Amino acid sequence: MRIAIIGGSGVYDPGILSDIREIKMDTPYYSSAVLKVGTYQGEEIAFMARHGEKHALPPHRVNYHANIWALKMLGVERVLATAAVGSTNPMMRPGDFVIVDDFLDFTKTRSYTFFEGEEDGVVHTDFTTPYCPQLRQLLLETAARLGVTAHDGGVYACTEGPRFETPAEIRMIRQLGGDLVGMTNVPEVVLAHEAGLCYSLIAMVTNMAAGIAATSLSHAEVLAIMDQNGKNLRDLIMGSIPAIPRERNCRCGQAPGKMEA
Repeated sequence: MRIAIIGGSGVYDPGILSDIREIKMDTPYYSSAVLKVGTYQGEEIAFMARHGEKHALPPHRVNYHANIWALKMLGVERVLATAAVGSTNPMMRPGDFVIVDDFLDFTKTRSYTFFEGEEDGVVHTDFTTPYCPQLRQLLLETAARLGVTAHDGGVYACTEGPRFETPAEIRMIRQLGGDLVGMTNVPEVVLAHEAGLCYSLIAMVTNMAAGIAATSLSHAEVLAIMDQNGKNLRDLIMGSIPAIPRERNCRCGQAPGKMEA
């Protein structure tokens, strides 16, 4: 299989895929990775629930290394990832999608790389283009065709979580150029880039961030917006898949190092 979707349980709809089966892969990263695999318009698609099937893993406990390693070993080349985000940008409102093109990293305790030196040497990965430009363009074209609001580009600021950010932190993020705030995209995007995967992120705005919103934030608010907008998100993802060409016309596959099984 060459295409994978990473997202929450709201993205996965058993009615979309046929011949569904589960794959559990042991990994060298202290846990297994579990995927649902099925067929869509003749294409084998892998779906990975980032937080586990029952959404039991908070952002700081997700095993990003195991997840990306498993996709790489399965032969996946293209990843369509989703994330629920808060917005610091008044132009990006709850219910909107943003096809992210850059990120800021404010995480603190996570492991960020597959390349830890020693026999692999020191590897410095170029991040001039963190998200696959080919996939980004396909997603924007699909959104336009469907009449779905999708902003072309936005800076995702990743915080440690699992708490929401303070108003002072949001002011800092806005001053540094962050449009969106979330807790999961780093190190996921970093590891995908190191693995040579074409990786894109569809951010769904679920709320305005702390100090911008008129009321205090709640997890229930986030879930409500995700539920309301879930169909548009699934339509955007599945509408883009048939347009993904076999040949990759981007630099994403030029992985900086070698990953071993």
